[in-house]
Amino acid sequence: MDFERAFESWLEDERLNEEAKRELVSLKNNKEEMEYSFGGELEFGTAGMRGIIGYGTNKMNVYTVSRATQGLSEFIKGLGAEAMQKGVVISYDTRLKSDVFARAAADVLAANNIKAYLFGDVHPVPMLSFAVRCLGTVAGIMITASHNPKQYNGYKVYGADGAQMSPEDTKVVVDSINKITDYLSSPVPTAEQRKKYIVPVPAKVDKKYYKELKKLTLSKKAVKACGKNLKLVYTPVHGSGYIPVTTILKKTGINATVVEEQTKKDTEFSTVAVPNPEFKETLSMGIALAEKIGATVVFGTDPDSDRLGVAVKNAEGEFEALSGNQVGILLLDYILTRLKEDGALPENAAVVKSFVTTGMAKAICQNFGVELFETPVGFKFIGEKIKLWERDKSHTFVFGFEESCGYLRGTHARDKDAVVASMLCAEMVCYYTYKGTTVFDRLNEIYRTYGYVLDCNVSIQYKGLNAMKEMNAVVDALKREPVKKFDIYEVASFRDYSRNEKTDMVTGEKSEIGSPECNCVYYELKNGSFVCVRPSGTEPKLKIYYSIKINNSTNGKQDAEAALAKLQAAVGELLEKVKK
Repeated sequence: MDFERAFESWLEDERLNEEAKRELVSLKNNKEEMEYSFGGELEFGTAGMRGIIGYGTNKMNVYTVSRATQGLSEFIKGLGAEAMQKGVVISYDTRLKSDVFARAAADVLAANNIKAYLFGDVHPVPMLSFAVRCLGTVAGIMITASHNPKQYNGYKVYGADGAQMSPEDTKVVVDSINKITDYLSSPVPTAEQRKKYIVPVPAKVDKKYYKELKKLTLSKKAVKACGKNLKLVYTPVHGSGYIPVTTILKKTGINATVVEEQTKKDTEFSTVAVPNPEFKETLSMGIALAEKIGATVVFGTDPDSDRLGVAVKNAEGEFEALSGNQVGILLLDYILTRLKEDGALPENAAVVKSFVTTGMAKAICQNFGVELFETPVGFKFIGEKIKLWERDKSHTFVFGFEESCGYLRGTHARDKDAVVASMLCAEMVCYYTYKGTTVFDRLNEIYRTYGYVLDCNVSIQYKGLNAMKEMNAVVDALKREPVKKFDIYEVASFRDYSRNEKTDMVTGEKSEIGSPECNCVYYELKNGSFVCVRPSGTEPKLKIYYSIKINNSTNGKQDAEAALAKLQAAVGELLEKVKK
């Protein structure tokens, strides 16, 4: 069916709600927008689906949400009556229509006689993940588009272990979704089904979550000495982190000054351009407040509070936004340091990071005698490691992180947790304050100890219905174009993650990477640096990651920036070549 016929079929359907009719009528003379809305379908990947809010098969609306939930319902019914009784937990963030989509998902589950635990107010990703585990449900649904612009929303599905649903189970769900060609056909529950199957999440779940987080504190002495008088600024950026972050800081005895204007659940995110706390601009109100009260650290969480952004005062007294990699190595160094100081570092301790995350982690882990594991991008893969080690006892998980500002300590949740990360960062500030230094000073000590590493990622924006196809075509072309050198940087090995294959560029020898397959290419350079290219799984962006390592240099930052410029130019030439 072409997009015009699909458009007309929706508009003529008497089941279509009034809001949808008004929106579609307004598109009658806008062929471009009509094609975008009906020229394709939202792709349901391993993390669910994400798109612009609006009506049509290619947008986020109650019909696409209900269709996806019906597919999930078929999967759960296939597991049997016990799974249906265990049910699904549903949470949502502060985005436009998040609460509406959450209720629509609950209705579809109820209509299928599946129990739906529905949070009564916004709750972040980590609390949804925890609730799945705490309540023993068979799945979880999170309505969020994370850090995307305000016009987006999304639908993420979690498995029984609290991690994002496995690729194997997701395939079964997607197959069921694809069989539903009538988007307006989702079942509607009776009043009796709503009453019987839609139940509130018990209050005890939140209490247990905070109790688990308090077990993860590492510096009680420093917090007791410095926590009450700490000058720290936190902003939830209008998101779901406000209550949980301020609650855990209060419970641990750490003072935080909150950006009051950004505590409001504002679907427009009107005080920021984009609700992504890794950008300094997003933290600008927090930085202004920090300047006013004399604070040296600013924290910010995104709408679903799975990402934490941090800005600190540098040696010149100016606030500098740290990258996700920098916050990751600070937390990694702090956690391992404190565990070792307290004699609590397990002999089989393990750290997990995505393979696009900073190469600095390897040196830090080696110094502490901790094994480092790499996974593809996506926190579900870190969750899979935790699940494996709980089963075989081979390793003890101590920390996991991704360069995209995602961190997890503890096994209470199986996704990025900006609430526990906020707690740890706050007590890390207390720890260094107690020792008479700062977080920024410690970051520079790490560079002096292990060598300077500059991590940078660049996104190339794509548009239109064929964006994903075009991005994958570029990555596929790179696989056919062997590269032995980028400017002055020799390539040691080339990894093709779609084939789980690593090629030694000197000997030509091939070996297995030992990683789940994904469409990604990775160039390991001889000096310990790397370049990686992959299409984003959540946005129409081709992502290029650079990690530049500089050893034995008194001008590490300047040398790394010069090296990055050369490397970017060489990679840019290669991309232009393969696009032709």
